[in-house]
Amino acid sequence: MSESLLKVEVVTPEKRVWSGEAKMVSARTLEGDLGVLPDHAPLLGVLADGTVSIKAFDGSTNDFVINGGFISVSKNRVSILGESAN
Repeated sequence: MSESLLKVEVVTPEKRVWSGEAKMVSARTLEGDLGVLPDHAPLLGVLADGTVSIKAFDGSTNDFVINGGFISVSKNRVSILGESAN
């Protein structure tokens, strides 16, 4: 049986910052810190300024400083829509 993965996309109005498969995503929302693993319940949250960390399928970790935006989780798809990302 294959391991469940998240399909993750980090985008800003200017460009796609990162896209790929991940084991975990962590982000800070206005309600607090959030960890997303495969099969997470659907949600829509407002991102607080801070770091979004993505643990990719290959074991690497990608960190992005996000300034405002939204996170959407549904059916193992995670969309990070940031006003800006570094």
